Amino acid sequence: MHDERRRIEERVQRVHDQRIKTAIYAASVPFEVEAWQAPGEPVPFEEAASASYEPFAMDTPWGPPWGTTWFRMSGQVPAEWAGKRVEAVIDLGFIGDWPGNQAEALVHLTDGTPLKAVNPLNQYVAIANPAVGGERIDYLVEAASNPDILADNFSKITPMGDKLTAGDKPIYTFQRADIAVLDEEVWHLDLDVQVLRELMLELGEHDPRRHEIMHTLDRALDLLDLDDVSGTAADVRAALKPALSKPANASAHIVSGVGHAHIDSAWLWPIRETKRKTSRTFSNVTSLADEYDDFIFACSQAQQYEWVRDNYPKVWARIQESVKKGQWAPVGGMWVEADGNLPGGEAVARQLIHGKRFFIEHFGVETKGVWLPDSFGYTAAYPQLAKLAGNEWFLTQKISWNQTNKFPHHTFWWEGIDGTRIFTHFPPVDTYNARFSGEEMARATRNYQEKGAATRSLAPFGWGDGGGGPTREIMERARRLADLEGSPKVVVEHPDEFFAKAREEYPDAPVWVGELYLELHRATYTSQARTKQGNRRSEHRLREAELWATTAALHAPGYAYPHEKLDRLWKTVLLHQFHDILPGSSIAWVHREAEAEYARVAKEVEELTAEAVTALGTGGTRVFNTSPVERREVVRTADGTLAHTVVPANGSAPLGTGDAPEPVTVAGRVLDNGLVRVEVAEDGTLASVRDLRAGGREVLADTGNLLRLHTDLPNYWDAWDVDKHYKNRYTDLLDAESVTVVEEDPLLGAIRVERSFGKGSRITQTISLRAGSPRIDFETDIDWHEAEKFLKAGFPVDVRAAHSSAEIAFGHIQRPTHTNTSWESARFEVSGHRWVHIGEPGYGVAVINDSTYGHDVTRTVREDGGTTTTVHLSLVRAPRIPDPEADQGKHRFTYALLPGATIEDAVAEGYSLNLPLRVADSAGTPEPVVSVDGGGGGGVTIESVKLADDASGDVVVRVYESLGGRAQGTLRTGFPLAGAQLTDLLERPLTSAETDGDSVSVTLRPFEIQTLRLAVGNR
Repeated sequence: MHDERRRIEERVQRVHDQRIKTAIYAASVPFEVEAWQAPGEPVPFEEAASASYEPFAMDTPWGPPWGTTWFRMSGQVPAEWAGKRVEAVIDLGFIGDWPGNQAEALVHLTDGTPLKAVNPLNQYVAIANPAVGGERIDYLVEAASNPDILADNFSKITPMGDKLTAGDKPIYTFQRADIAVLDEEVWHLDLDVQVLRELMLELGEHDPRRHEIMHTLDRALDLLDLDDVSGTAADVRAALKPALSKPANASAHIVSGVGHAHIDSAWLWPIRETKRKTSRTFSNVTSLADEYDDFIFACSQAQQYEWVRDNYPKVWARIQESVKKGQWAPVGGMWVEADGNLPGGEAVARQLIHGKRFFIEHFGVETKGVWLPDSFGYTAAYPQLAKLAGNEWFLTQKISWNQTNKFPHHTFWWEGIDGTRIFTHFPPVDTYNARFSGEEMARATRNYQEKGAATRSLAPFGWGDGGGGPTREIMERARRLADLEGSPKVVVEHPDEFFAKAREEYPDAPVWVGELYLELHRATYTSQARTKQGNRRSEHRLREAELWATTAALHAPGYAYPHEKLDRLWKTVLLHQFHDILPGSSIAWVHREAEAEYARVAKEVEELTAEAVTALGTGGTRVFNTSPVERREVVRTADGTLAHTVVPANGSAPLGTGDAPEPVTVAGRVLDNGLVRVEVAEDGTLASVRDLRAGGREVLADTGNLLRLHTDLPNYWDAWDVDKHYKNRYTDLLDAESVTVVEEDPLLGAIRVERSFGKGSRITQTISLRAGSPRIDFETDIDWHEAEKFLKAGFPVDVRAAHSSAEIAFGHIQRPTHTNTSWESARFEVSGHRWVHIGEPGYGVAVINDSTYGHDVTRTVREDGGTTTTVHLSLVRAPRIPDPEADQGKHRFTYALLPGATIEDAVAEGYSLNLPLRVADSAGTPEPVVSVDGGGGGGVTIESVKLADDASGDVVVRVYESLGGRAQGTLRTGFPLAGAQLTDLLERPLTSAETDGDSVSVTLRPFEIQTLRLAVGNR
């Protein structure tokens, strides 16, 4: 037989694209259209319905960037269409085929009922099937003219990312608004041809099935009258039926499909637009559920459900009904799909608590899994936190984006830092926006790492990132692929069902230990520094407010714990931990609003904290310590005076208590407090740091606090990525304008260094040493005006460290300092929370920060045979896409060097730097709500203290082991203890805790987290 593949394949493509697809709508009549552009921000339906509309013609430009235009559409179904399937077809002037990053619209009935959304891949609204001739159709359509931020594939800087800079020129041209007849036979033919053609192209060149499909398509198209596609479509379908009826191989891979619509809570659009995206997508999904009984849709992010509940009650009611029918599956159990690395431990716990509780309260559904397909790597604390929230499985997708190494598993047990394991799946289809294309199905089969041991994988299907969701075309593809030779078998089912089957067939799946590090998007640890700082500050301020509100509720008569306010503030912080907000990868509008929200949170939380402290009594001056360790520290009062105070963990003390430490001396550029001696060089760097407690050991191997400005142009995703070549070109900032002693007090010595560089940027650093502490602080003010630059602060330390330890949620993780393998080499930029520790047996050093996350640790051997281990803190970047002004302007933060530090010291000083002592007018002297063995407790660390969420008055305390070893301690209460229980994260009882009077015994394995619920008794 002659090889005619090229002729046939090209024929099939052209006939499909130019004849079959264009014949899907057999006849149409236009709507009469009128328009009204809403001024400013979106308006409620009622306001739009009463507005004055003007006639609007097709091919007319409409929609300024970020604008809202309402269209009133009126029409009538022709009498001769009676009995046919009739739909409205609306094309707003769509660009390309991605639904989420361009014009979108929600179609309403005139009474305000949302019907369905339209987007480039979902342009129809069902009118009737069968239609009634002469029926009148009236719609009000809310159209959003959101700009295409992805234009030019992220290669060009755009001002469109903020309504303040986007301009007001219309950016779309309306193309179509018709009432049309859907030719169902042609529509099905279109799908038959698509599925067979795509399957054919994925089969091997010598596979008989490929040639069978090819010749079947060729013969079938001979039956198609190109002048009467509608009239001959049935004959063509009949000819194709044998090729579509052959069953799949018995050993075919099984793809469990679940409907999905990944909606970024903010990204290339602001939060206000996401609120509308949820209504559009969810109305589409509920409409599809009415049409397909076998459809199942999985949806995460409780925050998005709450937006729909509050703003679109009719869509909310449809969701509730779909949940009852089993077609809508709440999943994920988190408030939002948060970043997987940067939120603090307590914040991750609250994500799970608030998310799971929302689904339980509103749907009676307890989610079983963590659904995080798109976050940029995942902390090794997740397995334990997921299990403590009652989860059984974990799903992610993003690791498929690895730049260097292919992740070795798709189905596996993931083991966290404490030893907890959770069953985890990583879909081999390599997308969370599947559409069941031939290429995707072939990739899922080819890619699946567990072949021979397991047989099934998951495929979330539907258009996403900006929403859109599944379409009827995707559902039809799933039906055709349910049992088709040459393809994996597709079954649409609930993700819980998939995970139950996958675990049953593969209980001894391999184990992956530690973090799931994404070898890409490493700059998300640093980009948009003010957003990250807002998150860090908010987490710690909320900790402080909850502790002192609990103290006041127990000891101040008449004080009421502010449950509702704290709940609302926490949810604001959790929202902004979304995986494109906190990582700094959103448009300017998103980060501008995030900074404003963090400022509002700070103000409100400060008011709550002040109210609680004041309720404890006034008429004196006390120092309040929110951290879980005793503090011996220098504080500055409101009038600027300094005092040294000893304050118990989670408690307070009068100002000025404790023995005076050895004073600080300042001699030229040398600071000395008897613990460490710090010499500042003429250029403002550190020339020497000697640890006087270690016999005067020199800590530094080279210049310390070296500020290095790197050229930073990643290969593709500017705000997301830093590529390894950034290290090759840099400038060291060694020209100091001034180096000046600014504080010379027995309790505090400080030297200020000022620098100018680059395009008008300035850095002012105050290097300070306090009495009684070996910690050297670098209070940093930056006025940043660079572009495509990356600023780091380096500390080359004279230790031979085999690994670095970085704090993560509820513990820390060790990473090798060598690059023996490609896996270690790929970790050239990593994340951590409040501290990084390096050391050799007998001596260590920590670098601590109050708002940064990115860092790198490298190791070199000197000519003298010694080893230098260098920690570089990542301070600030200057990406230009998608926000051309990212990070520009003022930044203020502090980082610190802690010589002679153990891990325990790093933990303690990490808390101390991030939780400054509070000096307040207070005469109250309550005992700490809880304390551990008098304040220390070894590794038993108190992470949060609050009242129970059910307003019972019980005290809830979350503790964890922070050092990586076993720990025992006694938790003592500052109130009469009536009983104690160990609970899950949702404060539901697990077991009774062992009590003795007003104390509870605590035993923890390495990095274990426990939540204790303490009943308050009467004196």
